[in-house]
Amino acid sequence: MTLADTNLDTCAREPIHRPEAIQPHGCLVVLDAGTLEVISASANVDEVVGPNALSANRLGGQLLALEEPLTLWRDQGEGAFRGKMDAPSLAVIAHRQGERLIVELERNHVDKPDDILSRLTGFAQQLAAQVELADAFSAITRFVRELTGFDRTMVYRFDEDWNGQVVAEAGNGALPSYHDLRFPASDIPAQARKLYEVNRVRLIPDATYQPVPLRKLTTEDGEAPLDMTFAQLRSVSPVHLEYMRNMGTLASMSISILVDGKLWGLVSCHSREPHWVPGAIRDACDFVVQSLAMRISAHMASEDAARRMHLAQYHRALLTSMSSTGSWTEGLAREEAALLALTAAAGAAIVVNDECLILGRAPDGEAIRAVARWLSEQGSDLDFFSSQSLAQDMPGGDALAPLACGLLACRVSEFHNSWLLWFRPEVVETVTWGGDPHKAVQETGRIHPRKSFEAWKQLVHNQSLPWQQAEIAAARDLRASIIDIVLKKAEEVAELADELRRSNKELEAFSYSVSHDLRAPFRHIVGFAQLLRERQSGLDAKSLHYLEMIGDSALAAGKLVDDLLHFSQLGRTSISKQKVDMDKLVAEVRQGMAPELRGRSIEWQVGKLPIAHGDQSLLRQVWHNLIDNAVKYTRPRDPARISISGRIDGKNAIYTISDNGVGFDMTYHAKLFGVFQRLQRVEDFEGTGIGLALVRRILERHQGSISAEGEIDKGASFTFTLPIAG
Repeated sequence: MTLADTNLDTCAREPIHRPEAIQPHGCLVVLDAGTLEVISASANVDEVVGPNALSANRLGGQLLALEEPLTLWRDQGEGAFRGKMDAPSLAVIAHRQGERLIVELERNHVDKPDDILSRLTGFAQQLAAQVELADAFSAITRFVRELTGFDRTMVYRFDEDWNGQVVAEAGNGALPSYHDLRFPASDIPAQARKLYEVNRVRLIPDATYQPVPLRKLTTEDGEAPLDMTFAQLRSVSPVHLEYMRNMGTLASMSISILVDGKLWGLVSCHSREPHWVPGAIRDACDFVVQSLAMRISAHMASEDAARRMHLAQYHRALLTSMSSTGSWTEGLAREEAALLALTAAAGAAIVVNDECLILGRAPDGEAIRAVARWLSEQGSDLDFFSSQSLAQDMPGGDALAPLACGLLACRVSEFHNSWLLWFRPEVVETVTWGGDPHKAVQETGRIHPRKSFEAWKQLVHNQSLPWQQAEIAAARDLRASIIDIVLKKAEEVAELADELRRSNKELEAFSYSVSHDLRAPFRHIVGFAQLLRERQSGLDAKSLHYLEMIGDSALAAGKLVDDLLHFSQLGRTSISKQKVDMDKLVAEVRQGMAPELRGRSIEWQVGKLPIAHGDQSLLRQVWHNLIDNAVKYTRPRDPARISISGRIDGKNAIYTISDNGVGFDMTYHAKLFGVFQRLQRVEDFEGTGIGLALVRRILERHQGSISAEGEIDKGASFTFTLPIAG
């Protein structure tokens, strides 16, 4: 460790919450919580409050009026006390620290207190109107600067390593712009960040102030220094005051942005000259900043939820693939694109003992096996590991940076050296700092802050893009699925397969029974109705009509049974995929329907259709049902117009059939593809209500989809997609 490192560490451990002094723009009195006896007080009490403010270790003079309200507040046990004094005009804030009450008094001057509420209301509406977070940041910097009168206001955001970046800024030109500059974590040490989390607002009206010491008024021995974590007037570190003066700022105010209870950043205000802000305005600024924090939290939650939902589709694809293959490794490899997209990785590898399966852009097998061995050496309890810089974490990792600078790894076996690894390449980035972050001047036994804040550019190597929480969660979920579902529950899957086979046999027996026991009676009804018409020539017209209705109904019932059988058996029918000439298929369907089209005036527009990949007989059924519907529902049109077209879009072939028929109401669009769902009266258009449900099931078995659009009396359009082979 160097001397500079030692001094930085000493600076980071400075007890800044116990300075035993305050800033001079107010005074402080420490009381015994039980007796209200004065334990200690700042040396300027009489100067701020007036003469005889303390008398014989008790509150005196003008402060005597505080005894009753402080006693009431203490007995009620509420969080903090807020009050005011009229002569002189002072704001009073008190909080409890163990067995002590810390009472702070500060001048209480606001020109137009009613104006603050009005401006807050207007800003709340303005903030709600900002769609993008960047616009909300800009709006809040402008509002806080205008409300407080500081020369420059910034939104300062922390990264994972507590370096800060100015992401928004508003100023009047009196101070230089720091917009988009970054500042090292050492500028705001850990103990200072801790104070920012518990005490959101800090004001330093004058960086050249002389600290006002606390004077003890009791003779208690062994008493620990006063913890002033929550004190507004707490004196700050001399190093920080020097840092401010080096920046050219003599006044500052910071308001913590706490997102879900954690320090996300600061709204930081600076002025070239000393500048004091009343407590009421500080409270107003705190209110709007916490409103911004809620906006950030909602935005982050929304983005995370959307990202997780997006990644869930890849998870489902991987589960399906693993479940349908004999090996989980084969299942993952078959869905290489989904495996990489799950974590937005460039490459991946599956390591089982010394076997290595490489996917995407990744290092060679020997390098990957070295990574797996290093992970195993970290301990048997290491199940998950993520790194944005393998060069920093693994010896020799810098050699892998071009392909594997970032690593996300999960152990997928409790008994074997098996790992699932994702890789990201190095991303060389130019970072602009506010001054050289490595400079720290050591003089006279203590560290001094750097003096230069000019833009300083640094080329950052051996870093990949960071892994997002949603991506890490997706990797963990996949690991759980591999272990809990694929590996540990193999026996349950086998039992389920046996049960499904038994169910399929029972269903096949039921199908045969329906086919044999129902279809034959319907044929008999049709036949006997026909015989009656032929033998009874003297029947009147009404009786003949009845016989015709009997025959038609029996035919319809038989058709319904056939369709139901076809629909139920489709889920078990094996699919034999091959290249299918859709032009030829459509032509065959039209030719087969020619007898039904005699006497119809139909204008066909059939374009060139892309080759499909699927089961030819099932796809013929899709075209037959869709074309039959188009012909049927254009019956009232003369001429009828039916167009069929197709195109390639990425990895899908898309086919569309449109007509100028009776159309349908899009309100009931969801019913179109359900069994027995009809949008037209059966008296107007025949049918069983199963055709479109059958079409959807066939396409789903091909990993395709179908949708429809229509308008009453203006026709309908059906579009279905099929994946392209290979």
